[in-house]
Amino acid sequence: MQKLENIIVPQLSEAAEAVLEARHLALLQQMRGSEPNGRIVTHLGKEFHVLQNVFPPYDDSVSLINHFQITPGEEVLDVGSGSGVLSVFAAARGAGRVLALDINPDAVRNTRVNAERHSFSDRIEARESDLFSAVARHEKFDVVVANLPFRNKEADDMPSRSIWDTHFMTHRRFFSGVRNVLLPHGRIYMVHSSFGDLERFAALASRAGFHCALLDTHEIPGAESRTYYVFELSKH
Repeated sequence: MQKLENIIVPQLSEAAEAVLEARHLALLQQMRGSEPNGRIVTHLGKEFHVLQNVFPPYDDSVSLINHFQITPGEEVLDVGSGSGVLSVFAAARGAGRVLALDINPDAVRNTRVNAERHSFSDRIEARESDLFSAVARHEKFDVVVANLPFRNKEADDMPSRSIWDTHFMTHRRFFSGVRNVLLPHGRIYMVHSSFGDLERFAALASRAGFHCALLDTHEIPGAESRTYYVFELSKH
């Protein structure tokens, strides 16, 4: 498998940056302006209820879902659960327990709604949490899945914080704390993008003592021409 540090990401052109910005602003408008009771979307063959102010199932999670590996009975931590899409697919793969965390109370409620929708309420628990703040000291996990925001841009409310990572602080804090919730044999599945800072992502992972293996690349053609990279991280 290719190493993260060997990936070469071309610089975005001004035109591509403009398309990226427009796409993000449209997504924010959709999240903020949707009906309070939400809407139904289909993602990888499953229907999800998406509430107002919650990041919806999106193309950045497709390859992550297709490539994370869950051994039946394993315990999974979903960091930044949003609508609960990763939690639902982890439970569908046989996870014995999934703990879903999100700082957005609407996302926590949304994860519970979709856990019930897919008959996984007995295995998916959702907590309001600033990254790992709601994880008890004794709780350790076989697998951590995380679809964190990629782009370094100022975020001033819950919807924008699900799209932009101001000064890369979410990633910094994630890597400073994730070892504390991971079992010795545990692994992390994450996705990053060609419009994020892969070099900084690699540096943070390495400093935290993780080896990054590239599992897949998922290219989205078009004016922006973005690529998503799926990684499995394991302790050195």
